[in-house]
Amino acid sequence: MMPVLPQAFLARPLAHRALHDRAAGRPENSRAAVRAAIAQGYGIEIDLQLSADGQAMVFHDDTLDRLTDQSGPVRARDAASLSQIQLTDAADGIPTLAEVLEIVAGQVPLLIEIKDQDGAMGSDIGVLEQATARALHSYAGPVALMSFNPHTVERMAQLCPDRPVGMTTCSGSDSEFPQLTPAQRAPLAAIELADRISLDFISHDHSDLTNPRVAELKERGLPVLCWTIRSPEQEQAARRIADNVTFEGYAA
Repeated sequence: MMPVLPQAFLARPLAHRALHDRAAGRPENSRAAVRAAIAQGYGIEIDLQLSADGQAMVFHDDTLDRLTDQSGPVRARDAASLSQIQLTDAADGIPTLAEVLEIVAGQVPLLIEIKDQDGAMGSDIGVLEQATARALHSYAGPVALMSFNPHTVERMAQLCPDRPVGMTTCSGSDSEFPQLTPAQRAPLAAIELADRISLDFISHDHSDLTNPRVAELKERGLPVLCWTIRSPEQEQAARRIADNVTFEGYAA
């Protein structure tokens, strides 16, 4: 039987890419942002990309350009090199998942988004998923896993049967998935995976929470998280439907 999403993921807001604030020296997905979220008692959402030597790195983009003074694909550098690339406005480099797990140490719930490695939400995946499962093998704290790529979600359900696994979802518009064809976007928009496997939750775009498919899944008893809330007003509106929020830029 698949795991149920622990109550910890519904009881406290989730800091998007950890509690980041570049002006305070803690950019997104940085060790400092993780420590700040823990200090404030928030849950944490982080992102994973793959290094050249098959390590799970805590980093959102697939290229280095926006968040560092380097350029090019993350997966072109090994973990040791990435750890030496200083994050803009931070005192250190890109952390591995193992390092973040050591910092969190079960103190708050950790929501992990595995970024698409196929390029078109397809089935050319596996290395990052395996690296994630290895890092989590002996971790005892509350963790939930998700991805936009349904193939990744299914793989993580197989690799981590004792962990809650869900899907990151949205309306599936061409602006959200410009790299995909209409035929590729359609099953994502319909959240078709929820009819094939037992998801433990979805994390849906807050601007699309009135989508009838979200209501249908919630009626089934599926917890609904949402992203990304940026004001108290957005939070108040989202909580009319969502069970919890992922937030940034204010105190949720």
